[in-house]
Amino acid sequence: MSVAADKRRLILDAAVRVFARQGFHTCRVSDIADEAGVAYGLVYHYFPSKETILDTVFLERWNLMLATIADAQASEAPPREQLRRIASFIVDSYRRDPDVMKVIVVEVTRAANTFGRTHVQRIMQAYEGIAQIVAQAQKAGVFRREVDALFAAQAFYGLVEQVLTQWIFSGEEIPEAEFEHVKAEIVEMICGGLGG
Repeated sequence: MSVAADKRRLILDAAVRVFARQGFHTCRVSDIADEAGVAYGLVYHYFPSKETILDTVFLERWNLMLATIADAQASEAPPREQLRRIASFIVDSYRRDPDVMKVIVVEVTRAANTFGRTHVQRIMQAYEGIAQIVAQAQKAGVFRREVDALFAAQAFYGLVEQVLTQWIFSGEEIPEAEFEHVKAEIVEMICGGLGG
């Protein structure tokens, strides 16, 4: 990585910690600079605003999720396994970096503000990708056809997000075994409800 890329990453990582600790709206760019151990002006050299930083944090992780959904769709795996891969990606993202997921859940996907509205198309892409998995399974007779595929996708993502929200606000360390348990429960609840 170049020096510029290293500095940019340093600032992004510091911003995630500050956003997670203080909340996006209550922190200042100077808080991010202090956390990163860089001059205030350097933050603006790489990012024109703290909004741009939040956008970058969200898009980095969300693009990885969209790629995971696309990979799951493209696989020859059964629909249950495809959904397990997606749930695993999201849960493991929290396991590896809870601050990033806290920022995404609290400040973007659940926020009824400009960030939620700005990224609604990107968020819908995830729902639509999951819905395609459900629709294919319905077409193949694996899942019941009576449930709307997009509704099932939103229920699936909503269930995962609700679990993350509970973890975020509990402030407790999650036991390792709980991560695997939750993945299995989410997939079972959705697939069981779809009859697959």
